Amino acid sequence: MKRGKWNAITDVPGVAVGHVTLKEESGVESACTGVTAILPHEGNSFEQKVPAASFILNGFGKSAGLLQVEELGVIESPIMLTNTFSVGAVLEGTLRHMLDENTAIGDSTSSLNIVVGECNDSYLNAMRSLKVRPEHAVEAIRNARSGEFEQGDVGAGKGMICFGRKGGIGSSSRIVPHSEKSFTVGVLTLTNFGDAEECLIDEWLARNGMQLQTAKDKLKPSKEMQSEKPDGSVMIIVATDAPVDSRQLKRLAKRAAIGLGRTGSHIHNGSGDIIIAFSNAHTIPHASESGDTVSYTLLRDDTKIMNELFKAVIEATEEAVFQSLMHAQTTTGRLGRTVERWPLVEKNVL
Repeated sequence: MKRGKWNAITDVPGVAVGHVTLKEESGVESACTGVTAILPHEGNSFEQKVPAASFILNGFGKSAGLLQVEELGVIESPIMLTNTFSVGAVLEGTLRHMLDENTAIGDSTSSLNIVVGECNDSYLNAMRSLKVRPEHAVEAIRNARSGEFEQGDVGAGKGMICFGRKGGIGSSSRIVPHSEKSFTVGVLTLTNFGDAEECLIDEWLARNGMQLQTAKDKLKPSKEMQSEKPDGSVMIIVATDAPVDSRQLKRLAKRAAIGLGRTGSHIHNGSGDIIIAFSNAHTIPHASESGDTVSYTLLRDDTKIMNELFKAVIEATEEAVFQSLMHAQTTTGRLGRTVERWPLVEKNVL
Protein backbone atom coordinates (compact mmCIF):
# COMPACT_ATOMS: atom_id res chain seq x y z
CA MET A 1 0.00 0.00 0.00
CA LYS A 2 1.07 3.61 -0.49
CA ARG A 3 3.17 5.11 2.30
CA GLY A 4 2.61 8.56 3.78
CA LYS A 5 4.90 11.55 3.22
CA TRP A 6 7.15 10.74 6.19
CA ASN A 7 6.43 6.99 6.27
CA ALA A 8 5.85 7.43 9.99
CA ILE A 9 3.15 7.62 12.64
CA THR A 10 3.28 11.41 12.28
CA ASP A 11 1.64 11.09 8.85
CA VAL A 12 -1.58 10.85 10.86
CA PRO A 13 -2.54 14.56 11.12
CA GLY A 14 -1.99 15.98 14.57
CA VAL A 15 0.20 13.16 15.92
CA ALA A 16 3.59 14.24 17.29
CA VAL A 17 6.62 12.32 18.62
CA GLY A 18 9.35 13.50 20.98
CA HIS A 19 12.44 11.86 22.50
CA VAL A 20 14.90 12.31 25.32
CA THR A 21 18.00 10.11 25.03
CA LEU A 22 20.30 9.38 27.98
CA LYS A 23 23.78 8.05 27.13
CA GLU A 24 26.82 7.95 29.39
CA GLU A 25 30.28 6.52 28.83
CA SER A 26 30.22 2.76 29.22
CA GLY A 27 30.69 1.48 32.75
CA VAL A 28 29.01 -0.59 35.44
CA GLU A 29 26.35 2.05 36.13
CA SER A 30 26.16 3.80 32.76
CA ALA A 31 22.89 4.98 31.26
CA CYS A 32 21.85 3.84 27.79
CA THR A 33 18.15 4.56 27.77
CA GLY A 34 15.55 7.29 27.36
CA VAL A 35 11.94 8.36 26.98
CA THR A 36 9.67 8.65 23.93
CA ALA A 37 6.37 10.54 23.92
CA ILE A 38 3.54 10.11 21.39
CA LEU A 39 0.96 12.91 21.44
CA PRO A 40 -2.40 11.85 19.95
CA HIS A 41 -3.36 15.31 18.68
CA GLU A 42 -2.40 18.98 18.90
CA GLY A 43 -4.85 19.91 21.66
CA ASN A 44 -5.19 19.20 25.36
CA SER A 45 -5.25 15.42 25.66
CA PHE A 46 -7.15 15.45 28.97
CA GLU A 47 -9.86 17.87 27.85
CA GLN A 48 -10.14 16.16 24.45
CA LYS A 49 -9.72 12.40 24.87
CA VAL A 50 -9.27 10.00 21.95
CA PRO A 51 -11.00 6.65 21.39
CA ALA A 52 -8.50 3.91 22.14
CA ALA A 53 -7.97 0.23 22.86
CA SER A 54 -5.19 -2.16 23.77
CA PHE A 55 -4.44 -5.77 22.93
CA ILE A 56 -2.09 -7.91 25.00
CA LEU A 57 -0.45 -10.50 22.79
CA ASN A 58 1.87 -11.70 25.58
CA GLY A 59 1.49 -10.15 29.01
CA PHE A 60 5.04 -10.23 30.35
CA GLY A 61 5.05 -6.45 30.87
CA LYS A 62 4.82 -3.66 33.44
CA SER A 63 2.89 -1.00 31.57
CA ALA A 64 0.67 1.54 33.33
CA GLY A 65 -2.78 2.83 32.51
CA LEU A 66 -4.09 0.06 30.27
CA LEU A 67 -6.73 -1.13 32.76
CA GLN A 68 -8.74 2.09 32.41
CA VAL A 69 -8.19 2.19 28.65
CA GLU A 70 -9.85 -1.21 28.49
CA GLU A 71 -12.72 -0.13 30.72
CA LEU A 72 -13.54 3.29 29.24
CA GLY A 73 -12.11 3.04 25.73
CA VAL A 74 -10.25 6.36 25.76
CA ILE A 75 -6.75 7.75 26.22
CA GLU A 76 -6.40 11.10 27.98
CA SER A 77 -2.63 11.57 28.13
CA PRO A 78 0.41 11.35 25.87
CA ILE A 79 1.49 7.75 25.34
CA MET A 80 4.89 7.39 27.00
CA LEU A 81 7.57 4.75 26.38
CA THR A 82 10.68 4.00 28.47
CA ASN A 83 12.57 1.14 30.17
CA THR A 84 10.98 -1.26 32.65
CA PHE A 85 12.25 0.31 35.88
CA SER A 86 11.42 3.86 34.76
CA VAL A 87 7.66 3.49 34.35
CA GLY A 88 7.10 5.15 37.73
CA ALA A 89 9.37 8.13 37.04
CA VAL A 90 7.88 8.70 33.60
CA LEU A 91 4.36 8.43 34.98
CA GLU A 92 5.19 11.04 37.64
CA GLY A 93 6.76 13.42 35.13
CA THR A 94 3.83 13.12 32.75
CA LEU A 95 1.43 13.64 35.64
CA ARG A 96 3.24 16.79 36.74
CA HIS A 97 3.20 18.12 33.18
CA MET A 98 -0.52 17.52 32.85
CA LEU A 99 -1.33 18.94 36.29
CA ASP A 100 0.43 22.14 35.21
CA GLU A 101 -1.71 22.21 32.05
CA ASN A 102 -4.99 21.28 33.78
CA THR A 103 -5.50 22.89 37.19
CA ALA A 104 -8.86 21.14 37.66
CA ILE A 105 -7.46 17.58 37.62
CA GLY A 106 -7.77 15.98 41.05
CA ASP A 107 -9.49 19.08 42.41
CA SER A 108 -12.73 20.17 40.79
CA THR A 109 -12.80 17.30 38.30
CA SER A 110 -11.74 13.66 38.09
CA SER A 111 -8.32 12.05 38.39
CA LEU A 112 -6.07 11.26 35.43
CA ASN A 113 -5.09 8.01 33.71
CA ILE A 114 -1.58 8.10 32.21
CA VAL A 115 -0.42 5.44 29.75
CA VAL A 116 3.21 4.28 29.96
CA GLY A 117 4.72 1.33 28.08
CA GLU A 118 8.10 -0.29 28.66
CA CYS A 119 10.73 -2.74 27.48
CA ASN A 120 13.70 -4.20 29.38
CA ASP A 121 16.98 -2.60 28.24
CA SER A 122 19.13 -3.94 31.10
CA TYR A 123 21.71 -5.60 28.82
CA LEU A 124 22.98 -2.17 27.70
CA ASN A 125 21.49 0.10 30.35
CA ALA A 126 22.04 0.16 34.13
CA MET A 127 18.30 -0.03 34.88
CA ARG A 128 18.90 -0.43 38.62
CA SER A 129 20.46 3.05 38.71
CA LEU A 130 17.10 4.65 37.77
CA LYS A 131 18.71 7.30 35.57
CA VAL A 132 15.41 8.33 33.94
CA ARG A 133 13.81 11.03 36.08
CA PRO A 134 10.38 12.72 35.92
CA GLU A 135 11.82 15.79 34.20
CA HIS A 136 12.92 13.64 31.27
CA ALA A 137 9.28 12.72 30.60
CA VAL A 138 8.34 16.40 30.61
CA GLU A 139 11.19 17.16 28.22
CA ALA A 140 10.16 14.39 25.82
CA ILE A 141 6.61 15.77 25.70
CA ARG A 142 7.90 19.28 25.07
CA ASN A 143 10.21 17.95 22.34
CA ALA A 144 7.32 16.34 20.46
CA ARG A 145 6.93 17.47 16.86
CA SER A 146 4.94 16.40 13.84
CA GLY A 147 6.63 15.42 10.57
CA GLU A 148 9.99 13.67 10.44
CA PHE A 149 11.56 12.45 13.69
CA GLU A 150 14.57 10.38 14.73
CA GLN A 151 14.32 6.61 14.73
CA GLY A 152 16.57 3.76 15.80
CA ASP A 153 18.69 4.03 18.95
CA VAL A 154 17.02 7.15 20.32
CA GLY A 155 14.65 7.95 23.17
CA ALA A 156 13.17 4.85 24.75
CA GLY A 157 14.94 2.81 22.06
CA LYS A 158 18.49 3.77 23.02
CA GLY A 159 19.25 0.51 24.85
CA MET A 160 16.92 -1.87 23.04
CA ILE A 161 17.93 -5.02 21.13
CA CYS A 162 15.92 -6.56 18.27
CA PHE A 163 16.64 -9.93 16.66
CA GLY A 164 20.00 -10.00 18.44
CA ARG A 165 21.06 -6.66 16.95
CA LYS A 166 20.53 -3.00 17.76
CA GLY A 167 16.84 -2.13 17.75
CA GLY A 168 14.78 0.70 19.17
CA ILE A 169 12.27 3.09 17.64
CA GLY A 170 10.81 2.34 14.21
CA SER A 171 7.83 3.76 12.37
CA SER A 172 5.85 3.45 9.15
CA SER A 173 2.52 4.52 7.65
CA ARG A 174 0.02 3.55 4.99
CA ILE A 175 -2.59 5.54 3.09
CA VAL A 176 -6.09 4.06 2.72
CA PRO A 177 -8.11 5.67 -0.12
CA HIS A 178 -11.77 6.26 0.61
CA SER A 179 -14.20 8.04 -1.76
CA GLU A 180 -12.97 11.61 -2.25
CA LYS A 181 -10.56 11.54 0.71
CA SER A 182 -8.23 9.06 2.34
CA PHE A 183 -7.38 7.81 5.80
CA THR A 184 -3.92 7.29 7.27
CA VAL A 185 -2.66 4.50 9.50
CA GLY A 186 0.63 5.09 11.29
CA VAL A 187 2.57 2.70 13.53
CA LEU A 188 5.43 3.29 15.95
CA THR A 189 7.29 0.36 17.49
CA LEU A 190 9.72 0.04 20.38
CA THR A 191 11.56 -3.16 19.44
CA ASN A 192 13.39 -5.29 22.00
CA PHE A 193 12.71 -8.92 21.08
CA GLY A 194 13.71 -11.94 19.04
CA ASP A 195 16.75 -13.92 17.94
CA ALA A 196 18.70 -13.31 14.74
CA GLU A 197 17.67 -16.56 13.08
CA GLU A 198 13.99 -15.60 13.37
CA CYS A 199 14.29 -12.34 11.45
CA LEU A 200 12.65 -12.17 8.00
CA ILE A 201 13.98 -8.77 6.95
CA ASP A 202 15.57 -10.11 3.75
CA GLU A 203 12.24 -11.51 2.61
CA TRP A 204 10.59 -8.16 3.31
CA LEU A 205 13.31 -6.24 1.47
CA ALA A 206 12.94 -8.53 -1.54
CA ARG A 207 9.15 -8.05 -1.61
CA ASN A 208 9.64 -4.29 -1.57
CA GLY A 209 12.30 -4.23 -4.27
CA MET A 210 15.01 -2.80 -1.99
CA GLN A 211 18.62 -3.50 -2.90
CA LEU A 212 19.81 -4.64 0.53
CA GLN A 213 20.43 -8.03 2.06
CA THR A 214 21.83 -9.44 5.31
CA ALA A 215 25.50 -10.31 5.70
CA LYS A 216 24.71 -13.80 6.98
CA ASP A 217 28.27 -14.47 8.17
CA LYS A 218 27.97 -11.63 10.71
CA LEU A 219 24.75 -12.75 12.39
CA LYS A 220 26.10 -15.07 15.09
CA PRO A 221 25.47 -13.44 18.52
CA SER A 222 28.10 -13.39 21.25
CA LYS A 223 28.01 -16.04 23.97
CA GLU A 224 27.52 -13.29 26.55
CA MET A 225 24.42 -11.95 24.78
CA GLN A 226 23.01 -15.46 24.44
CA SER A 227 23.36 -16.05 28.18
CA GLU A 228 22.70 -12.58 29.64
CA LYS A 229 20.09 -10.89 27.42
CA PRO A 230 16.48 -11.15 28.67
CA ASP A 231 13.75 -12.26 26.27
CA GLY A 232 12.75 -8.65 25.66
CA SER A 233 9.48 -7.06 24.57
CA VAL A 234 7.81 -4.90 21.93
CA MET A 235 5.48 -1.94 22.26
CA ILE A 236 3.36 -1.20 19.20
CA ILE A 237 1.43 2.08 18.92
CA VAL A 238 -1.18 2.26 16.14
CA ALA A 239 -2.67 5.64 15.18
CA THR A 240 -5.29 6.50 12.59
CA ASP A 241 -7.55 9.34 11.51
CA ALA A 242 -10.23 6.91 10.36
CA PRO A 243 -13.53 7.39 12.26
CA VAL A 244 -13.58 4.25 14.40
CA ASP A 245 -14.51 3.59 18.02
CA SER A 246 -12.76 1.70 20.81
CA ARG A 247 -14.19 -1.68 19.84
CA GLN A 248 -13.04 -1.24 16.25
CA LEU A 249 -9.63 -0.03 17.42
CA LYS A 250 -9.17 -3.29 19.31
CA ARG A 251 -9.79 -5.07 16.02
CA LEU A 252 -7.07 -2.94 14.42
CA ALA A 253 -4.73 -3.65 17.34
CA LYS A 254 -5.17 -7.39 16.88
CA ARG A 255 -4.04 -7.06 13.25
CA ALA A 256 -0.79 -5.49 14.41
CA ALA A 257 0.01 -8.90 15.88
CA ILE A 258 -0.12 -10.31 12.35
CA GLY A 259 2.39 -7.68 11.21
CA LEU A 260 4.65 -8.60 14.12
CA GLY A 261 4.42 -12.27 13.19
CA ARG A 262 5.43 -11.45 9.61
CA THR A 263 8.76 -10.14 10.91
CA GLY A 264 9.58 -13.62 12.21
CA SER A 265 8.89 -13.06 15.91
CA HIS A 266 8.07 -16.20 17.91
CA ILE A 267 6.59 -14.22 20.85
CA HIS A 268 8.95 -15.62 23.50
CA ASN A 269 7.82 -16.55 27.01
CA GLY A 270 9.38 -13.49 28.65
CA SER A 271 8.38 -11.02 25.96
CA GLY A 272 5.80 -8.35 26.72
CA ASP A 273 4.03 -7.81 23.40
CA ILE A 274 1.57 -4.97 23.89
CA ILE A 275 -0.38 -3.02 21.27
CA ILE A 276 -2.14 0.30 21.85
CA ALA A 277 -4.38 1.79 19.16
CA PHE A 278 -6.12 5.16 18.98
CA SER A 279 -8.01 7.34 16.52
CA ASN A 280 -8.03 11.14 16.47
CA ALA A 281 -10.77 11.41 13.84
CA HIS A 282 -12.91 12.80 16.63
CA THR A 283 -12.23 13.59 20.26
CA ILE A 284 -14.40 13.03 23.31
CA PRO A 285 -14.71 16.14 25.51
CA HIS A 286 -13.99 15.67 29.20
CA ALA A 287 -17.01 17.81 30.03
CA SER A 288 -19.99 18.12 27.74
CA GLU A 289 -22.09 21.25 27.39
CA SER A 290 -24.70 19.47 25.28
CA GLY A 291 -26.23 17.15 27.84
CA ASP A 292 -25.74 13.45 28.48
CA THR A 293 -25.16 12.20 24.93
CA VAL A 294 -22.53 12.50 22.20
CA SER A 295 -22.91 11.62 18.53
CA TYR A 296 -20.23 10.60 16.06
CA THR A 297 -20.12 9.21 12.54
CA LEU A 298 -18.29 5.88 12.45
CA LEU A 299 -17.29 3.45 9.74
CA ARG A 300 -19.43 0.33 9.41
CA ASP A 301 -17.64 -2.91 10.24
CA ASP A 302 -18.77 -4.53 7.00
CA THR A 303 -17.48 -1.77 4.71
CA LYS A 304 -14.58 -2.67 2.42
CA ILE A 305 -12.56 0.16 3.91
CA MET A 306 -12.29 -1.76 7.20
CA ASN A 307 -10.40 -4.56 5.47
CA GLU A 308 -8.05 -1.99 3.97
CA LEU A 309 -7.42 -0.54 7.42
CA PHE A 310 -6.59 -4.03 8.68
CA LYS A 311 -4.13 -4.47 5.83
CA ALA A 312 -2.59 -1.05 6.48
CA VAL A 313 -1.97 -1.90 10.13
CA ILE A 314 -0.32 -5.21 9.21
CA GLU A 315 1.96 -3.67 6.59
CA ALA A 316 2.93 -0.65 8.69
CA THR A 317 3.66 -2.76 11.79
CA GLU A 318 5.90 -5.14 9.85
CA GLU A 319 7.82 -2.27 8.29
CA ALA A 320 8.08 -0.28 11.54
CA VAL A 321 9.93 -3.19 13.15
CA PHE A 322 12.39 -3.37 10.28
CA GLN A 323 12.80 0.42 10.20
CA SER A 324 14.03 0.22 13.80
CA LEU A 325 16.78 -2.15 12.63
CA MET A 326 17.70 -0.08 9.58
CA HIS A 327 17.95 3.18 11.55
CA ALA A 328 19.75 1.90 14.65
CA GLN A 329 23.52 2.23 14.99
CA THR A 330 26.06 0.05 16.82
CA THR A 331 25.86 0.97 20.51
CA THR A 332 28.13 0.35 23.51
CA GLY A 333 26.55 0.41 26.97
CA ARG A 334 27.00 -0.84 30.51
CA LEU A 335 29.95 -3.12 31.31
CA GLY A 336 31.40 -2.22 27.90
CA ARG A 337 28.86 -4.41 26.14
CA THR A 338 28.43 -3.63 22.45
CA VAL A 339 25.44 -4.47 20.28
CA GLU A 340 26.08 -4.06 16.58
CA ARG A 341 23.59 -2.77 14.06
CA TRP A 342 21.85 -5.24 11.75
CA PRO A 343 24.42 -6.26 9.10
CA LEU A 344 22.81 -4.95 5.91
CA VAL A 345 24.90 -4.81 2.74
CA GLU A 346 24.22 -3.54 -0.77
CA LYS A 347 23.38 -6.22 -3.32
CA ASN A 348 25.26 -6.34 -6.59
CA VAL A 349 22.86 -5.27 -9.31
CA LEU A 350 23.59 -6.72 -12.75
